[in-house]
Amino acid sequence: MFKLFRFLKKQEYLLLLLIVGMIVGNVYLELEIFDYMKEITTIIAAGGNNFREIWINGGYMLACAVGATVGAAVVNFFVARLSARLGMRIRSAVYDKVMNFSDAEIKHFSTASLITRSTNDVTQVQNLFSMGIRMIVRAPVMAIMALCKIVSSDISWTLATIGAVVFLVIMILVIVIVAVPKFRKIQTLTDNLNRVTREGLTGTRVVRAFNAEDYQEKKFEKVNNDMMKNDLFINRMMSLMDPTMSFIMNGLPLAIYIIGASLIYNTPSLIDKITLFANMTTFSGYAIQVVMSFVMLIAIFIMFPRAQVSASRINEILKTKNSIVDGDGTEAPIKTGEVQFVNVGFKYPDAEEYVLHDINFKAEKGQVVAFIGSTGSGKSTLINLVPRLYDATEGQVIVDGVNVKDFTKEQLNNKIGYIAQKAVLFTGTVKTNVSLGEKDGLKPNDEEIEKALDIAQAKFVKDLPKGVDSEIDQGGKNISGGQKQRLSIARAIARDPEILIFDDSFSALDYKTDKELRMALKEKAADKTCLIVAQRIGTIIDADKIIVLDKGTIVGEGTHDELMENCKIYKEIALSQLSKEELKNA
Repeated sequence: MFKLFRFLKKQEYLLLLLIVGMIVGNVYLELEIFDYMKEITTIIAAGGNNFREIWINGGYMLACAVGATVGAAVVNFFVARLSARLGMRIRSAVYDKVMNFSDAEIKHFSTASLITRSTNDVTQVQNLFSMGIRMIVRAPVMAIMALCKIVSSDISWTLATIGAVVFLVIMILVIVIVAVPKFRKIQTLTDNLNRVTREGLTGTRVVRAFNAEDYQEKKFEKVNNDMMKNDLFINRMMSLMDPTMSFIMNGLPLAIYIIGASLIYNTPSLIDKITLFANMTTFSGYAIQVVMSFVMLIAIFIMFPRAQVSASRINEILKTKNSIVDGDGTEAPIKTGEVQFVNVGFKYPDAEEYVLHDINFKAEKGQVVAFIGSTGSGKSTLINLVPRLYDATEGQVIVDGVNVKDFTKEQLNNKIGYIAQKAVLFTGTVKTNVSLGEKDGLKPNDEEIEKALDIAQAKFVKDLPKGVDSEIDQGGKNISGGQKQRLSIARAIARDPEILIFDDSFSALDYKTDKELRMALKEKAADKTCLIVAQRIGTIIDADKIIVLDKGTIVGEGTHDELMENCKIYKEIALSQLSKEELKNA
């Protein structure tokens, strides 16, 4: 928890000291009110008519009340600012860290958990900080000052107050000890609820298509019930606090007055009776303040376990070492667009078996190199090593004669236009999606956007109501799958990269659009190296080089005609999709 306080600046620690001083001052003023109350009570009980003294003491009481109120308002203002700034910085740090995660780290935490940690967990820490500063300082100061004022009073009153505090502490400790394990489960249960909700919302079409509403509802009902049972248990335990506090808050003054009445009755002197009566009135106020101080501390102790769990989850993200480390940066030679794999082997983190074995090939500038193979043969994994979504376990991935690990991420990304297997679009317009990101600090201009849309065969944009300014919903839900893929391809082309990586990015396109797009790439982007992962033979049949993968190894390399002659696996794949006549005419 306290490790997160490093996000406060030095001057803000000085402000914290000022806040502590102001809280001490507020407590002093609040307790002084009871002293003036005692003076007024003594004057009135003595039957005096010194209204001047009453007004003077009343004025002091009012001044103390106003001072305490203003001081509390100032404290609350500064604490709110500090807690908001702390929350903002923690969220920013978590977001920046997550944005630099590789796929390995994101899969380790899960998307739902990362969302919860960036939002709900930060809120828990922020709330504890906000309330904790005030209560942790105020409660002990109030208890100590109040106890100092009442120790000179009758011992029976003091014992009654101590007894009430001990009873309250024991009762609350029992509740907290029983409830703390449940508090620790809350954030994990929130992760599960977010995960199932997110799955249901993003997969609505599939759920409906398969009449799986009942199945999805049962999944949601299970995690929802788990959270409900946990919350019910906590709330039932916490509900015992209210009657306990009410009993003590009402019973303690009653005990003080009963003891006071007995003391007054047994005191023969009138002056002593008046003094006892004034002390009793003042003591009851002090005693309530002592009890309230312990109640405030206990409230913090109740909040602390959940906030501590949240802080641990946040620190877990911040402490995670990125598996993809930024290189020192290097100037690549003039020759651009060359990709080479040298004895590359790869296995996923924590996995025992290698997914890729001894991969060696070279893609020259301007070449179209395609990868094909059965499902699970390692095509997408291989292609993801170039933009460093993962790092090779063995060997080297070389771009323009430089190991990709030596580039900074920005340098490497400026060289590559990556089109993922699943088209990802963002809320905005066609233009903001195609011009997403920068290269060398510059965004694509209107002319480059139009050219990219033309190459990507995104002719449908012209038919949209506002053209490139037409709105795109989150995830591109208001356009078709093929249109999303074409916009994703246009986005990569618009950056004018040296290397274009297509990770099965033609799968949602019809054969005609597929062919037109490849022809446009060959004519208008002939200087770019294209690495294509595909399932369809028709997509890669014209490639300069086709690499056939099987169980993570290269089993064939060459042109389509060469592979039809000397690669059995490629020939089987080709004939499973097209007849011999179609292959000849392709």
